[in-house]
Amino acid sequence: MRTARIGWAVLFVAGLLCSALDLEASDYAIGADVSFLRAAENSGTVFKDSGQAKPGLAILKDHGYTWVRLRLFHTPTDLPNNLEYTIASAKAAKELGFHLLLDLHYSDTWADPGKQFTPKAWEGLSHAQLKTAVFEDSKTTIAAFRTAGVLPDMVQVGNEVINGILWPDGRLPDHWDNFADLVQAGIAGVEAGAGDGPRPRIMIHIDRGGDRASTKNFFDRLDSFHVKFDVIGQSYYPWWHGSLNDLRENMIFIALEYKKDIMLVETAYNWQASEYIKRPGPFPETPEGQRQFLEEVNQVVQQTPNGLGKGIFWWEPAVTGPLGSRSFFDDSGNALPVVRAFDSLTRF
Repeated sequence: MRTARIGWAVLFVAGLLCSALDLEASDYAIGADVSFLRAAENSGTVFKDSGQAKPGLAILKDHGYTWVRLRLFHTPTDLPNNLEYTIASAKAAKELGFHLLLDLHYSDTWADPGKQFTPKAWEGLSHAQLKTAVFEDSKTTIAAFRTAGVLPDMVQVGNEVINGILWPDGRLPDHWDNFADLVQAGIAGVEAGAGDGPRPRIMIHIDRGGDRASTKNFFDRLDSFHVKFDVIGQSYYPWWHGSLNDLRENMIFIALEYKKDIMLVETAYNWQASEYIKRPGPFPETPEGQRQFLEEVNQVVQQTPNGLGKGIFWWEPAVTGPLGSRSFFDDSGNALPVVRAFDSLTRF
């Protein structure tokens, strides 16, 4: 056991050296999921930085953010994230020079490990029909973004897909064949929709940031179906996904085992007491504790061996309601210290 720990320590130190040599600022995504931001501003929310009112995207740009992530639902009824809204959000971001990660949920509402609801329009379809629907929907969606001049730089085929997509047809662990078919149909659709334009990079996203065993089980099985993709996406929320050491060990493992780019595509912490009321948290749930969390998690990602830690995304700066304590802004719309976490890294 001691020998194994020493081995991992050597690999980790080697990774730090490689990371320092290989990682360039232009390759590293400093990002945020801003899927709610446009809706918040349309409803009258005013965001402020140091007391000055500014568009939320401009505030992020001022503090070194280079990527936005936007989720897209098939036919949402209670949420704004349809095709028209998402393309408008993408245009606003691209005009400021942001790169775009598009998160295809393949659902009318939230898709995550606990639920992957098939869109109402696809209910009752056979597996073969679902494959066709996924391909055509992915193709027409990406074509619409391309026509609007906002072709995504990267596309997630599904959101937090550790338990599959489009239940029950693509539910895991029972239907790996179906799941792989559906994912490959989505990837093919994205590529077809891009036309003669640049091919968006493809991300497969799970929510096991601090869980090496589950990560290995999922990607080993996915690889057995020869699914071709470019980037491994992970979610990491410490109250669900373990300690920073758990995250660090998993990032090292992923880089050495799969040799693919890795992005921490969802992470967040609270600026007021929320998740750690009855137990101690790794950081204070205060504005300064929230900033410290982001800075230290970012260090873990940047220290991934061989420069394969390629970015970090916050979920989500403009969220309100019960999850508002994860926002970058207080209840009055004022920017919190967390928004300045990258200032020293991006200003020279």
